[in-house]
Amino acid sequence: EVQLVESGGGQVQAGGSLRLSCAASGFASEYYGIGWFRQAPGKEREGVASISSPDGSTYYAGSALGRFTISSVNGKNMVSLQMNSLKPEDTAVYYCAADPSFSDLSYAQVMGVPHRVDYWGQGTQVTVSS
Repeated sequence: EVQLVESGGGQVQAGGSLRLSCAASGFASEYYGIGWFRQAPGKEREGVASISSPDGSTYYAGSALGRFTISSVNGKNMVSLQMNSLKPEDTAVYYCAADPSFSDLSYAQVMGVPHRVDYWGQGTQVTVSS
């Protein structure tokens, strides 16, 4: 069974940085997609970024492009999301998500259909104050 455990998050002032990490285990294959969604109060869960194992292809939502960087730690089944230049509108619960198919995961992020993603972490709060 795939398990995802997030760490990081917290509170930061606008313009600051935070780093989220997700430790993954239980994948049956080296081929999978893993990434992040976020959900702000009263809003739909939205895709943020994802990365493909093992080739490292990435997807970024427009809101993340240029400010966030997703990366994987080779051989450790861990993915990180470095978030820079944070804005109050980045405030949300951030969820690590994974799927046996990177294509399916990124599709879910682009089309806003998170219910199609197979695996989820518990979420970690990110709060950006102005």
